[in-house]
Amino acid sequence: MFTPDTLREKTFLVTGGGSGLGRAMALGFARAGAKVAVLGRRPEPLQETVAAIQALGGVAAWASADVRDPASVAAAVDSLEAELGPINGLVNNAAGNFLSPSEELSPNAFNSVVQIVLYGTFHTTQELGRRWIERKTGGVILSIVTTYAWMGSAFVLPSAAAKAGVLAMARSLAVEWAHYNIRCNAIAPGPFPTEGAFSRLMMPGAQEEALNHIPLRRFGKPEELADLATYMMSDMASFMTGECVVIDGGEWLYSGQEFGHIAGYDREMVKQFMAAMRPSKKG
Repeated sequence: MFTPDTLREKTFLVTGGGSGLGRAMALGFARAGAKVAVLGRRPEPLQETVAAIQALGGVAAWASADVRDPASVAAAVDSLEAELGPINGLVNNAAGNFLSPSEELSPNAFNSVVQIVLYGTFHTTQELGRRWIERKTGGVILSIVTTYAWMGSAFVLPSAAAKAGVLAMARSLAVEWAHYNIRCNAIAPGPFPTEGAFSRLMMPGAQEEALNHIPLRRFGKPEELADLATYMMSDMASFMTGECVVIDGGEWLYSGQEFGHIAGYDREMVKQFMAAMRPSKKG
């Protein structure tokens, strides 16, 4: 579907681009001819993504930054543009999430997810948007959300609230920033197996049941999301803005809230499982 020059003369920034779906999209963009910048907190995964892109013959750079801090984001973008040239596309992929009974959430736990997902998306979006408006170049923004951004979902309250805000942000700016030729869209992925997401969000022994909630009876493949993102970031989608595309095998239509079925389990058992799944504070 895509040629090596589909994204020629494009330079894209992918937040959370060091692993999982962010890495898959970064590699997909590079295969289609884009220069790719990846941003995240941990240098090692970012370096690995850049090395993988360079092994394909692509051009890439990385910068370590905390999307919760606008000054950190601005400094990272300065560094990346100095190395790659002006960035003209942004993928807001950085996120945090975990399963938890909402009554047991601490203010810090709620805040940490919302700061990364909602505030982080705002900081990167505003930073690039201001540059494009000043340069009069236009640009394209793609935010990775989830189907429970409009459905809500039990046991992932901070993520649901934050992703709903991200989707509202994309649709708001699609209208406001069309004046500057800036397109804003979103993708809502269903279950895509990645080490980070599945370790935090898939309860032990629950994969078979999860598959039963997907009409296509399989999980998504990272390259399928990368292909969709490549299309939406390309000039082929130049008349698309304010749109959210679902790629979930029909899950949300069939099952409703993604984690709602957990409400039917024994609650004490659920709490024990979720406590065991939480990342160690030492890490």
